[in-house]
Amino acid sequence: MSSKTIISIQNLDHYFGYGQLRKQVLLNINLEIKTGEIIIMTGPSGSGKTTLLTLVGGLRSPQFGSLRVLGRELCGASAQQLVEARRHNGYIFQAHNLHGSLTALQNVKMGLELHKHISLQEMQSRAALILEQVGLGHRLHYYPDKLSGGQKQRVAIARALVSHPQLVLADEPTAALDSQSGRDVVNLMQKLAKEQGCTILMVTHDTRILDIGDRIIHLEDGKLKTKVKIYN
Repeated sequence: MSSKTIISIQNLDHYFGYGQLRKQVLLNINLEIKTGEIIIMTGPSGSGKTTLLTLVGGLRSPQFGSLRVLGRELCGASAQQLVEARRHNGYIFQAHNLHGSLTALQNVKMGLELHKHISLQEMQSRAALILEQVGLGHRLHYYPDKLSGGQKQRVAIARALVSHPQLVLADEPTAALDSQSGRDVVNLMQKLAKEQGCTILMVTHDTRILDIGDRIIHLEDGKLKTKVKIYN
């Protein structure tokens, strides 16, 4: 069965600033990612990795070239079209970005609140189920300050995956974790993504987790330098 293209990037350029302060941060990026692939993006700090991830995620608007995600062209998209695109993504941030005033269950339920067709009761049961799947069934009503770093990141993964998105974007998901917690977190992402049939694009500096990738892409000075195929 042939996989379809989830992300198609052609001749993508991106700039920050204006006038004399204008600086090009992405230069002529070309990339295709297929359904079900786990792609790991590496590169030094300041190379443009997070910028590219936020463009793919519809968190900022692409400027030049073509960036198609799930069949939608995001270059030139309106603010409303970007919001619509974001509904189909799960985003996992480096610092988990949980709301301190909400329990684990309430944080995960937020991942469903953009989906108006889902009843409150179903939101509750789906959030509880995925927290069970990430090993936190006994922590549903705990607030983030009562959870360890690894547990918080697992809540963040549950929140990103609870809506069964076709695409998961992860920005340094293991950065704040020790090696064992980091490994547990990416194994969990890999397992849930395979079960749900979604595609993952992950930015990382963590060389210990590169083996979960189907491909590694390397960004340096805003350019896609290498594409390395991983054979398991």
